[in-house]
Parts: sequence; structure tokens; C-alpha cells
Amino acid sequence: MKAMMVDINNSQDKIEVVPEIERLIENCVLETLKMEGVDVPVEVSILLVDDEQIHQLNSRYRGVDAPTDVLSFPMLEFEDDGQGNGDLHAVLDAAVHDGQAAVLGDIVLSLEKAQQQAREYGHSFFREVGYLVVHGMLHLLGYDHEQEDQRLRMRRKEEEVMEMMGLSRDAQCPEVRP
Repeated sequence: MKAMMVDINNSQDKIEVVPEIERLIENCVLETLKMEGVDVPVEVSILLVDDEQIHQLNSRYRGVDAPTDVLSFPMLEFEDDGQGNGDLHAVLDAAVHDGQAAVLGDIVLSLEKAQQQAREYGHSFFREVGYLVVHGMLHLLGYDHEQEDQRLRMRRKEEEVMEMMGLSRDAQCPEVRP
């Protein structure tokens, strides 16, 4: 894997962002890129927010008047109808100019929602944050889940990365408390 830049910005103050969470986020980005065979320099921005902030973004950009767990804003355009990886390498090669990194896009993650969902699903906050980052990364790489076949393919990819990282549904992950 060539150079990767993950820019993590925390704009919420409800849940403490400890170094382990930042490392988890970076590792989720890296493992997703490895799984997809990405070998060009890339840049990804991750914004950590609370429910109020993501609610505003969800309303503004998706027309949904409710908080959500993760939003993705891809910078690249794909031609494969949300199946992922169809033209990924061609799109990435075209996006890299003069050794500059391909800007994949932005992921906005509600730590407040991640904490709520971790409790609801009975797994660690660590696993939930990891899952949401992987989910967001797959969107940046051209995957979607609007149709059932897309959803199933994306879910398989998510679980594959989570398994590679030791964050499968059964794994005991360190708990990070607010």
C-alpha cells in the first residue's frame, strides 16, 4: 500500500476520542483499502460528530429529518451501479496526478449513535465504530446498498474486513467509554 492519509477531525464533545479509537479508524481504512487491492496513494477525511450534527447533515444532504450513524461523501464517480470494484482501479488511476493522492472523500460518523447501536446490538463500541468506518469506506469505493444484491455484496465485504481485523460479531473487543 502506497501512502495513505487519514485526516480525523473530532467536532463533538460527548464521547472522548482516545488514541485507540483513532488507531482503529486508521486501521479500518487501511484494511478496507487492502481488501480492495488499492495500491495508489489516497486521502480520506473522517469527521466525528454527535447526533445533532449528523441530523443536520442528514437533513441537508439526504432530505432525511433524523440522525443517522454514518454518512459518506465520495469524491470519485463510478460506472458500476453500486456493485463496487468494477472500475475502481481505473477510476483511482485517473484520479492520481503527478504523485498526488487520490481524494476518496469524506466520512461523517456519529459517535453518539455508534455508542447507542453498540448497546442495542450487544457488542462493543470499538466494533461499532470499526463497522461504521468500513461501511463508509466501501461507499467511498463505489459500493451501495439500494438493491438487495448490492446490500448482500456490501455486507459480505464489511464482514470480511471486520474478520480480518479481529472485530467479528463474536470477538471480544476493548471497550472505550465516554
